[in-house]
Formats: sequence, structure tokens, C-alpha cells
Amino acid sequence: MYLLTLGLSHKTAPVALREKTAFSADTLPDALRSLRESCGVEEAAILSTCNRTEIYCRGQEGYSEAVIDWVGHYHKLSTSDLHQCLYQHPDRAAVQHAFRVACGLDSMVLGEPQILGQMKRAFSCANQAGATGKILNRLFQHTFSVAKQIRTDTAIGASAVSVAYAAVNLSRRIFAHLSNQTVLLIGAGETIELVARHLLEQGVHHMIVSNRTVERAQRLAECINGEAISLQELPQRLHEADIIISSTAAPLPILGKGMIESALKVRKHRPVFMVDLAVPRDIEEQVRELDNIYLYTIDDLQDVIETGIQSRQQAAVEAEKIIDLQVVQFMRWMHSLDAVPTIRQLRQQLEMTSQTELNKALKKLAQGADPVQVVNHLSHSLTNKFAHQPSNALRRADLEGDPTLLKATHKLFDLGDLPGDTE
Repeated sequence: MYLLTLGLSHKTAPVALREKTAFSADTLPDALRSLRESCGVEEAAILSTCNRTEIYCRGQEGYSEAVIDWVGHYHKLSTSDLHQCLYQHPDRAAVQHAFRVACGLDSMVLGEPQILGQMKRAFSCANQAGATGKILNRLFQHTFSVAKQIRTDTAIGASAVSVAYAAVNLSRRIFAHLSNQTVLLIGAGETIELVARHLLEQGVHHMIVSNRTVERAQRLAECINGEAISLQELPQRLHEADIIISSTAAPLPILGKGMIESALKVRKHRPVFMVDLAVPRDIEEQVRELDNIYLYTIDDLQDVIETGIQSRQQAAVEAEKIIDLQVVQFMRWMHSLDAVPTIRQLRQQLEMTSQTELNKALKKLAQGADPVQVVNHLSHSLTNKFAHQPSNALRRADLEGDPTLLKATHKLFDLGDLPGDTE
């Protein structure tokens, strides 16, 4: 087995398990090193997002269980729990899955573009860590090429549908006019940037951006005419927010039940709409128990993703056809690698024969033999040596009435059609 994709996603695992199997960017290099050392995996890359954790790897037959055991050990999880949610795609299916993921065909929001950037970062991290090689390098480069082709040739990304858009769309169901609401955005990554853009389109005038790095929050705030604050300022500013949307890479919740209760008291219990787009979650689950709090996690957004779905589904059919063709091309390249050892062995044998005959010729020249005769003899000798074994094999095949080798020889050496061959 060359390739294996092993993972879980929003389709197979709840957010509670996905957040336990997530890898932060800081831990990826060490995780990749541990994976390769523990499982005998020759190449590996880890894709970890809010909606999925996937391991793309290459190794010998039968290493999948070792990878599953490693995931369980690394995250301190029961392998029996993992088995219920994990999927495995070997070889051709692994290639097809990579293409589909990169194009957004396996995303919660069909055709969403963020996953491609996330895959590029996952590959870049693995490549810089020295965890990828010839096979995965080629797979990911081909994957990015397929994704670009599908974005260009189909309408898969034409509609403004994304997890960020779904969050904003849901807030419109809670508040009739978003322009009158104060929005607090926690985080300053790509997801929050998309949320901010959609909010601007909906006429939101007042947005506060809070981030661990205040400078990054400031850059985003300047783009949306908003205000930037640090995470440390959140307890003093929470009460201002009618809408809170959070998406950070923090390993632990940023907003706890006590902090929200305090903010509600200052607000005199005016309702707050909250969306937690992070995995692991940024907002404690217990916050949902509070009155006047409407908390939604990334899993809840599935019910509000609707704009553009029909057009994207039609585009997805076209995308699947492109993927099928590209999978065939990649697998042809994979199968061509099987011939490499044979080609190498053939070249070594020919070079050994050539060197032996050349040494004989040089010895004759050193003894004063006629150079013309030596070169002619060398040419004749090499021809006989190279043709001897193939000629014997062809004669045996002819005596046995097997035309397969004869046809292969004509094709291999471009000898034209066999005499009497009407095909």
C-alpha cells in the first residue's frame, strides 16, 4: 500500500471528539516526527481544522492500525471510541478524497474555499518538517492543481456560502436589523475576517475585534472601521456585545460561564447571540444554560447553510467528473513508479556489460592493436551481448506459440507492426 488517508470529520464525529483530536500548529512538527517514528510511516502530513482531522501518509502494508493506536495514545483517547468515527481511504480512494476535500466537496458548506488554504498550510508544515517525500509532494501539488481547475471551470465557488456566512445568516434570524447591533469578534484569522466582511455587507457599524496579538486585531479592525482590544480586556467589554462570534486556536475556552453571567448583569439581561466557530471550543458548554444566551457551535450551523446550495450541487457534479479524470492520471503516475526498479536494474546490467567490453577494447589498444579493428569489434560485441538474452527469449516464445513477447518487443523498440499483423 502506497497511500492511506485516515481521519474523522463533521460527518463522522461530534465537535466534542473533534476538539479532542485536533492538532495545534505549534505541535504539528513534533506530532509528525512522533507519527513517523512510532508507526514506521515513510511520509506523513496532518490536516487539522474545525471540521476535520486527517492524516495523509505513505508506508508499507498493514500500518493503519499502528496509526490509529498512535492517534489514541497521542490524544489520550480510547481506540475503540476512535474506531467508531474514523474513516480509512487506501491508495486510489485516498487520492480521490484529497481532491474532494481540497475542492470543498466534503466540507460542511459545499464548495467553501477555506479548506484549500488549510491544506496548503498543512502540506507546507509537513514539508518543512521533512515529513513528506516524492509521493506526498506529488499528491499535494496535484491536489492544489485540481482545486484550481475546478474553481476556474465550475461554479462551485460562485455563491457566497461559508461557515462564516452561515454564522452571519443565523444572527439575522435573531436580530431583524444587524446595523443596530454591536458585534464582538474574538480572533483575527481567516474565518473571523470572512465573518467581518459578511457583517459589513449586512450594514453592521460597530465591531470590536479581540485577539491574543493586539497588533493583528488592529490590522483587521482598521479594515472594517472597528476597534481592537486584547483578550485581557474582554471581561470589561463583554457587556457591550449583542453578538459574539469567536474563532481562535486557543487550547482552552476563552469565555467561561462566570464571565458571561457578569456581563449579563451589566446588560440587565438583554439577550446575547453567540457563535463558537472554534475547535477546541472557545466558549464553555455551560454558557448554554444561562437565560438570554443563544449559543451555537459550529455543528449547529449545518441547519442554516442554504444560500447557493443548489447551484453548488450542480457544480459539484461537474467537479466530480474532473476529479475522476485527475485520479486516473495520478494513479497512472503512481503505477509508473513500479517500473523504476526494473529500469534501474536493466541500466545497471547494460552498464556492466558495456564496461566489461570497453575494458577489453582498451586493453587491446594498449597492446598496440589496430584502433579501427578494436572499435569495430567493440561495436559488434556490444550488439551481440545486448541482443543475446532477448533473442533467446523471443525464440522460446515463438516455439511456444506465444505472440505476447513478440508484440511487446515491437512496441518496446519501436519496430513497427508484426509481419502479418492486421490489428
